[in-house]
Amino acid sequence: MRAKILMFASFALAGIGSAQAGDVTSLRVKDYAVTVYRAPGRSEGGFNLDDLNGFALVSEVRHVSLPAGLSRLRFEGVAGGIQPASALVTGLPEGVVEKNRDAALLSPSALIEATVGKAVILKRTNRKTGTVEDKRGTLISGADGGVVFKSDTGIEALRCSGMAETFVFEPPEGLSARPTLSVLVKTETPIEQDVTLSYLTVGFDWAATYTATLSADERNLSLGAWVTLANSNDAMFNAARTQVVAGRVNRENDSVEPIGLGESILAQCWPHGTTSDIPEERVTLQATRGFTAGIEVARMMAPAPMAADALYEVVVTSAKKVQEEQLGDLKLYRVPDRTTVASRQSKQVRLLDRERIPVRIVYGFDLRESQFDADESVPATRVLRTKNDAADHLGLPLPSGSVEVYQDHGEGALLADETELKDVAVDEDVELKLSNSDQVRVRLTAEREGIDSRHARELPLLPGVSMRSVEKTGVFRAVVSNALPHAVDFEFKLALPDGARIVRADHEVTRKDGQPLIKLAVPANGEATVLFAAAAVEDRAVPSR
Repeated sequence: MRAKILMFASFALAGIGSAQAGDVTSLRVKDYAVTVYRAPGRSEGGFNLDDLNGFALVSEVRHVSLPAGLSRLRFEGVAGGIQPASALVTGLPEGVVEKNRDAALLSPSALIEATVGKAVILKRTNRKTGTVEDKRGTLISGADGGVVFKSDTGIEALRCSGMAETFVFEPPEGLSARPTLSVLVKTETPIEQDVTLSYLTVGFDWAATYTATLSADERNLSLGAWVTLANSNDAMFNAARTQVVAGRVNRENDSVEPIGLGESILAQCWPHGTTSDIPEERVTLQATRGFTAGIEVARMMAPAPMAADALYEVVVTSAKKVQEEQLGDLKLYRVPDRTTVASRQSKQVRLLDRERIPVRIVYGFDLRESQFDADESVPATRVLRTKNDAADHLGLPLPSGSVEVYQDHGEGALLADETELKDVAVDEDVELKLSNSDQVRVRLTAEREGIDSRHARELPLLPGVSMRSVEKTGVFRAVVSNALPHAVDFEFKLALPDGARIVRADHEVTRKDGQPLIKLAVPANGEATVLFAAAAVEDRAVPSR
C-alpha cells in the first residue's frame, strides 16, 4: 500500500509540475543554416513542389528569455516537415525534458471545429444599407457537416441570410498560426541567451543543371552549371547559410504526419422551396491577425487555382560560385553568399564556369548477344569525353544532373542535344552520351561456328586463354562505315552472356566497366573491320604457354 501511495504521489507531483509550466514563445530567428540533401534516385528535370523526396538539416539561432523553473519553450515557424525525434536544442544549461511537434495549426476549418459548443459573435452587414448587426450565439455544428449557429432567435445555417457575414472568435487554445516545436525545459535561475535549434525536415530537394557549349571544331567545351534548390515547406529561411550535399546518405525513411492548412468549410442552407434552388457551396475563411478581430466569410463556388508562379518561382542569385568541400565520402557544396530559401520556391545559384575544356567525340556501340546476328547496319552512339582533372580545366566533383549541349555555329550557338551527367569524381572520365549518328554505322554478321573454323584458327588467341578451356566458339565480323569527311575513333563494348568471353580477336581487347572493349580507327569516308571469337569458357582457364 505504501508503495502505491508513493507512486501516486510521484505522478501527482509530475502532473503539478507540468501544469505549472508556463509558455514561452520564441518567434524571431537571428540566424539560419540550411543543408539540403538530394532525394536518392531522383530523375533529372524539374521539381514538383508537392512531391519533394529530399530532406534538409536546418539550424536556427534564437534568443530566448526563460524564467526559473519549468517552462514550455515554443519554437514557432519551424518547417512543417520537421522530424521531432531529430530536434536538438543546444545552449540551455539544464537541457530539454521533452519535445513535441504541435500539428494543430490555425486554419478556418480548425478554428470552426475548436469553437463548436462555444460562444461566438456573428456580424452581419446589409449590403444595401451598410447596417451591421451583432448576434451572439453558439456554434453547434462544425465544418464537416455544415456550420450551424444557435442564437436567441433560433437555429440557422451559415450563408442562409444572403448578407455578408463575419464571425468573431475568442483566442482558441491549442491552435498555432505556424508549425511549432515545443520543448519542456527546466532552469534553476532565469536566463536570457541565444540557443540553437537543429532538426531534420522533409520537403526539400536540389539538382544540378549544366550547359555545355561545344566549339565549332568539336575540340573544346565551355561548361556552366547551376544548383537548383527547392523547398515545399511553408517556412521561409531568410538570409541562410546554405549548403547542398552530393552522394547517398544511408538514412531510414521516417514518415512525418503532414501539417495541413485545413479543409474547405461546407455551408448548407435549407431555405423555403426545393433543395435544387440553391447549390451546395464551399466557403473559405481567412483569419485576420490576432484571432479576435474577425474572420471574413467569402462565397466561393469552387476554390480558385493558385497561380503557377506562386508555386514555382525561380530566383537567380549573384555570379559567385558554389564552393566544394569534402564531407567524409560525400561532397558538400557551400553557397558563398547568404541566400533566402523561400517557402514553396525553387531557387538557382551558380555552381561553376569553366572554359576551353579539351574534349573529343568517340563513336561507339554496346554490342549485346541479341544483336550478334543483325543483318542491317545500325547507327553508332556519340560520346563527348574529357577528364575531370585540373589539366583539363576541371578537377572538382561534378554532381549528377541534366545537360543541355549547344554547338557553335556561325554567329551563335544552337541547341544540339540534351543528355544527363552521372556523379563524376575527380580524375574520372566525364562522358556525355549524345544522340546516335547516322553518319557512322555498324553492321555485324556471324561467321561459321565451330572450334575448327578457319577464321577462328587464324585469329590470335588472347592471353590467359587455352584451347582446352574453350567449349564452343563463334566468330563474328563487325564492319564500321564512316561517311564523315574526317577519321573517327570507335569503341566496341561487348556485353557477353554469363560464362562467355572473347577468346580471339584481330585487335587488342581491353576492359572498361567490367566488359571487353575493342578500339579501332575508322578513316574518313571509309570502313574498318574487326573479327573476334566469343566462346563459353570453363571457370578455371588454363593459361597459354
